[in-house]
Amino acid sequence: MSTLESVKKAGQSGKLLATSVENIESWLSAGFLPAWAVAAVDELVADEAWDELNNRFYQPIKFGTGGMRTRTIGEVTPPSEMGTPDKLGAPEHPAVGTNMLNDFNVVRATVGLYRHCEAYLAETETCDVPKLVIAHDVRHFSRHFCELAASTWSKLGGLAMIFDGPRATPHLSFAVRYLKCTAGLVITASHNPPHDNGYKAYFCDGAQVVSPHAEAIIEEFTSVALGDLPPFLEIDLSKVVTLSESVDEAYYEALEDNVLDPEVFETARPSLVFTPNHGTGAISAIPLMEAFDIEVHPVEEQMVQDARFPTVESPNPEVKSAFDLALKKAEAVKADGVIATDPDADRLGVGARNKEGEMVLYTGNMLGSCLAEYRVSKLKELGIIPLEGSSNAALIKTFVTTPMQEAIAEAHGLKCINTLTGFKWIGEKLKHYQEDLEDKLFDEEGLAIDYDETDLSTRVGLLMDYSTYYVFGGEESYGYLASDRVRDKDATGAILMFSELMAYLKGQGLTLAEYLDGLYLKYGYYAESLLNIYFEGAAGSQKIKNIINSYRTDPPKEIMGAKVTRLIDFGKDDLHDADEKPIPKEDFYFVELDNGYRYAVRGSGTEPKIKFYCFAREDVESAESLESVKAETQKKIAEMKAVLEADARKRAGE
Repeated sequence: MSTLESVKKAGQSGKLLATSVENIESWLSAGFLPAWAVAAVDELVADEAWDELNNRFYQPIKFGTGGMRTRTIGEVTPPSEMGTPDKLGAPEHPAVGTNMLNDFNVVRATVGLYRHCEAYLAETETCDVPKLVIAHDVRHFSRHFCELAASTWSKLGGLAMIFDGPRATPHLSFAVRYLKCTAGLVITASHNPPHDNGYKAYFCDGAQVVSPHAEAIIEEFTSVALGDLPPFLEIDLSKVVTLSESVDEAYYEALEDNVLDPEVFETARPSLVFTPNHGTGAISAIPLMEAFDIEVHPVEEQMVQDARFPTVESPNPEVKSAFDLALKKAEAVKADGVIATDPDADRLGVGARNKEGEMVLYTGNMLGSCLAEYRVSKLKELGIIPLEGSSNAALIKTFVTTPMQEAIAEAHGLKCINTLTGFKWIGEKLKHYQEDLEDKLFDEEGLAIDYDETDLSTRVGLLMDYSTYYVFGGEESYGYLASDRVRDKDATGAILMFSELMAYLKGQGLTLAEYLDGLYLKYGYYAESLLNIYFEGAAGSQKIKNIINSYRTDPPKEIMGAKVTRLIDFGKDDLHDADEKPIPKEDFYFVELDNGYRYAVRGSGTEPKIKFYCFAREDVESAESLESVKAETQKKIAEMKAVLEADARKRAGE
């Protein structure tokens, strides 16, 4: 019996999904797969690895909030795919499948991106050829996918530029603007497990693609015929440009804008332990920390770039175990704090000693709130924004980031903008603020400026006069940004901001814990907690859909005895932000309860899970009552999560 006959028979017996059968058949019959890939499918079918084939073929790969991100190494690796393993034991070839990140999907995505860029340049009457800059992290096949995409782009007639090795995601965001590219790519799966990789597309503003470009790229991607792929599968770098160190140096210079008051480092010098968790973080962080004379102690075992991330359970700074070696080193060197970045160095996690000398780890909501308060206060002290605040200065955060930052903005007289989840929406806001400035300045004064070449103080003044000055922004998932010369969250910039705050507090004889408690006394106690429920594979995808859809068809009535007073359906309701701009539709819900608590529900755009974000706020009458308020609130949040998980599994159909 042939492979295709076996596949059809497995479909008829229910072992393979109908979509899997259809996709396997289309790939095997299109004649584009090299011999090793055909053999790999043959081997999986011969072994009756139906679950594996379903996971690989049940759907075409999709763009989410971070582009394409999925497995590049299967749970089951057939011999032809394994080939000759590399020195880390990874397969010779990425996993075959419509739902896998492999050469075929990378080429299709790159051709689709090129076609959209070509059409965009024609529409805007720009004579340039499409220019692309690509960065990559340290993951399995990252360099290979980078070179494959660059080769494809140059074969299509465009100019492709790559770095000489791994670089951070925000480094790419900066490079797109600095090199005046049409688009950019990062090959990364951020903090995902080692078997994953991803493909993140950026447009000429340096931010991740959003509407209408995202939809246009997806449309072009799906229209690329499988038979068109073979000419691009062989890598040719003869016309690809490898970038010089000048791009790195320009990025480092731009990062210095994150430090508002360099004099604080002359008063106190923080001592920090740093781990990049085997990723790209050290490339830019170490030189910048040394430039500001910050005492840095690298975790040597984790300075080694390694796609397996062998010393951590997860390379995600949101996970406490990612700090284990850093915390151990901090005790040995008596450091003031610890800092950790994820593999592509866009997320930052931190810890700092409390007044008892214990090292405390802080959530993204906590650190973001501390940075927001410090930076707004310092900008006022320096006379950069008025003491009374300004509606032309803004904090930007995602809806699922702590509402404490809204309270901070309001108290300081600033505008607070909420966006959908994903830093691309913050990047889009920065694009609009820049365009508003350029348009109004030209219309009213007849002046045109080079935005990125305008010095910071002049740029801030112009934004305050003609548009909106972006003071600071971030998201609960450990992402922060202050310099708008980068249009994605930036761990290195955040390291500098955190280091400045630590230096300031050390000079004042305060700890970060005392500073945060001071904010709770001023604004109330805010508590947040995230519930992640994982549903793997094709069956898991359907369970996530069941939960999302059920919130629209059967909304909850009460949670823990608290009645639901409002359900905001971002997929159906017409909503606007504080700039009076419409908020794009998305399957995302906010549920408000009559006890003042609330929670949000959304499926992850990058991982097989559904996420519940829980929020609480309680008044704090005195410093003496703060600890009891914290304990009681955390107890209520834990109960809320347990109830939500049980309800979610019921809605999933388990």
